[in-house]
Amino acid sequence: MLIKVSSVSNSGLKSIGIDVEVNVANRGLPAFEIVGLPSKAVDESKQRVRTAIVNSNIEFPARRITVNLAPADVPKEGSFYDLPIAVGILTSVIGCKLPEESLFFGELSLDGTLRHTKGALLLSLFAREKGIRNIFVPRASANEAAIVKGVNVYPIENVSQLLSYFMGEIELKPAEYQEGKDDWISTQAEFDMAEILGQEQAKRAIEISASGGHNLLMIGSPGSGKTMLARALPGILPTLREEESLEVTKIYSVSGYFPPEGSLIKTRPFRAPHHTISQVGLIGGGPRPQPGEVSLAHRGVLFLDEFSEFPRSVLEALRQPMEDGYLTISRSRERANFPARFILIASANPCPCGYLYHSKRQCLCTQREIEKYRKRVSGPILDRIDLHVEVPVVDIKELAKDRRFKDRLESSAQIYRRVMKAREIQKNRFIDEKIHTNAEMKNRHIKKYCNFSKEVKQLLQQAGVSFQLSARSYYKMIKVSRTIADLEASQDITVSHMAEALQYRPRIQERVM
Repeated sequence: MLIKVSSVSNSGLKSIGIDVEVNVANRGLPAFEIVGLPSKAVDESKQRVRTAIVNSNIEFPARRITVNLAPADVPKEGSFYDLPIAVGILTSVIGCKLPEESLFFGELSLDGTLRHTKGALLLSLFAREKGIRNIFVPRASANEAAIVKGVNVYPIENVSQLLSYFMGEIELKPAEYQEGKDDWISTQAEFDMAEILGQEQAKRAIEISASGGHNLLMIGSPGSGKTMLARALPGILPTLREEESLEVTKIYSVSGYFPPEGSLIKTRPFRAPHHTISQVGLIGGGPRPQPGEVSLAHRGVLFLDEFSEFPRSVLEALRQPMEDGYLTISRSRERANFPARFILIASANPCPCGYLYHSKRQCLCTQREIEKYRKRVSGPILDRIDLHVEVPVVDIKELAKDRRFKDRLESSAQIYRRVMKAREIQKNRFIDEKIHTNAEMKNRHIKKYCNFSKEVKQLLQQAGVSFQLSARSYYKMIKVSRTIADLEASQDITVSHMAEALQYRPRIQERVM
């Protein structure tokens, strides 16, 4: 008897329909085969399905069982075919009828229960797109799938429960989405801006970065507060919009980082990989393409501490995603697109010993060592960073001042309110565009939304010649000045806005990196 069960295969952030064809023959020696380009994990489904059925006190048919995963030319990988294969075997033997317009998805444990399985959100999105009403998933993945409205998500505990439902012995109610905390996605701000003494220019740069989505490079000696500033950034970032939340949640769902009973992600990711990370770990890849850190930081922050210590080949791979906001990973049999629109926050020392610009400690590096150290980060990467700021060492006398002085510093909550106002201005400005922040503007957007006087244009042209700005840097200065103007709720870009933006662009001949 031949039974067809519908499921999906995930490729990157896209899903394609898979027909799990199960044939239980009355003739031939007992056997269990899976065809249709299965991976090792799919082939091992034979043992999981057989043992799960037996341990559920259901007799496993001693017949010749052939499972075909169609279309046969698409590679199949993952453990989520366990449930549709088990459903096909049980319904063909018992003779019960499958619900119409249904998808099945989930990994089986050997005791017959279903485990949390990655990619449930993509399954639900595929069902809504194709007009499929019902999906059956493990209970631990039901809340994730229920994020998508218009699809009936049936949470399944074990094989016995599902079989009883097919036979009409019990009823199953669709799961209702439950809002939960998403603190697992990102550590909340470790520091409040009021805790950071001094560094007023760096704080201002952080505020501009958060307001307009601009990349930022901080240069300073060890202990100057670069990491504190970066770790305080999540405290002034706005929450994700609805469409942004869905984008980020999809990435974490397909990556397998979405926890059981997890809910829609609303806080912006903050990723801080170690400088020993590989290129595949940062960008993504593998035999079957998976998202890397740049995609896991989508719509959030990618913090690269000790920027100069990352392998040059790894940093060079950042060029395309920093510019385009997405990346394409191609393999011999598969090609996947992943979004990667993040705010890059990088911090580095000015020289190998770190004390080149220190006010009280002497640098022990030779000029050759300094030049070699600077060459670890290429010009094209630096050119893609909007804001460059030097973080000087804070005098110990400032740190020793009493608490009354600290209480007069601006808190993250105060800065957050200004950031939100600037973001709201950008939201209204780009309501008919497919972008969210000033940093995402293309040249056509700049011509449309960035108004400035002849004096501002003259200042920018003079700076372009003096600072030897590239065409990219020229337009980045306009974007940064647009953000500064938004922070002041100014419709036009003034000379003061452009002048401040130019302060964050180092001269080529005096570049600190």
